[in-house]
Amino acid sequence: MTAPSRLVVLAGPTAVGKGTVAARVRETQPDIWISVSVTTRAPRPGEVDGRHYWFITEEEFDRLIAEDGLLEWAVVHGRHRYGTPRAAVEERLAAGDSALLEIDLQGARQVRERMPEALMVFLAPPSWDELVRRLVGRGTETEAERERRLRTAREELAAQAEFDVTIVNTDVDEACAELVELFSNMSSSTAE
Repeated sequence: MTAPSRLVVLAGPTAVGKGTVAARVRETQPDIWISVSVTTRAPRPGEVDGRHYWFITEEEFDRLIAEDGLLEWAVVHGRHRYGTPRAAVEERLAAGDSALLEIDLQGARQVRERMPEALMVFLAPPSWDELVRRLVGRGTETEAERERRLRTAREELAAQAEFDVTIVNTDVDEACAELVELFSNMSSSTAE
């Protein structure tokens, strides 16, 4: 008999803080493995290849798709492709490890279809105004990119009901604690 999955998928709108919450989980919970996605976009200032993302070429991404090497993938904001390498996730879950995927809504929907046992967590902003403030405050996108991301964010917020759990990211430490608690609850339910 296969043990229940310990896979948690964290998704939400752009600039809600998914990466920040996942980074805090990485800092405080080394027993939770966090998948590193591949992307065709260039690194933002401070991002490290292999830690934040694996930055790959369009050709490498095409090869992964052709080889069914991605658990999920999507074109995000009409521009760059992102995906989750399949083998690493499957290996961790087979070993009984807890795993976290920090991905976008399109990817979360694909994982829901392929791994329905995964716990789907929606990270929500405290308000629309706060989401806009966070996106503008990053200063990493042009005005046109911000407008495109905000249009996408409205659609992503409307999908909240598709998820099993919602965590409101008012405070990073609190959001991290809530996410870690979900892993604790999964671990105790698998031990019963």
